[in-house]
Amino acid sequence: MKPNRVVVLAVTKMLSGMCTGGIALASGKWVRPVKDHGAVLLGDLSYADRTVMRPFDVVDLPLTKPRPAPPHVEDWLCEFVKIRPVKVGYVIEKRLPFMERYSEPENVQALLAGERSLVMFEPSDAEATFALDSYSGKYDVRVAMPETGERPLPVTDIKWRALGRKLLAGRDYVALRADGVRETLASQRIFIALGLSRTHEGKHWPLVVGVHLWPDYEADIDYSNL
Repeated sequence: MKPNRVVVLAVTKMLSGMCTGGIALASGKWVRPVKDHGAVLLGDLSYADRTVMRPFDVVDLPLTKPRPAPPHVEDWLCEFVKIRPVKVGYVIEKRLPFMERYSEPENVQALLAGERSLVMFEPSDAEATFALDSYSGKYDVRVAMPETGERPLPVTDIKWRALGRKLLAGRDYVALRADGVRETLASQRIFIALGLSRTHEGKHWPLVVGVHLWPDYEADIDYSNL
């Protein structure tokens, strides 16, 4: 089986497991690895040394065949069990040109209309919020952007969620506009990867599956508390 080389742009925690997606270098198109049966788990997204995939890893994935399930037209069956994903590199110096190349602001509305389920773009503005209910322990992370309407979208990006826990630092709420994100994280550009959920309450809901900054930011991820 010939693996497919993918630049990872999303590593997320979903209700039933994990999810990842990225750009297949051979085609320049989004792919989302899925299993024939059951949800993708954290172990499936781990390399032989037990480290977990992170955005901008360059990974050889054993994708077998496309399995589009509209609106999730990017789905590909992946043989996670017999053949482990292999990290072959990391996008560092060319990170910004890569994001610019695969930014598709013209396709945001196509995602919102259910014609596709993954897209990356640079929003004209953004506000990030992090909220932790100390009583229930409920943690809520959202990003609002003009391009996606008035409703802030939930964030499933595990790295961004880990960053939020650090920013809260004993507080119950933090809100950052785009300029605040840039100032706090010493970043100049913000790119957002959007995805659509599986069916929930009869709908496919838009989600922020990746928050990518340039220059990049650091966050320690507690995989026991995603």
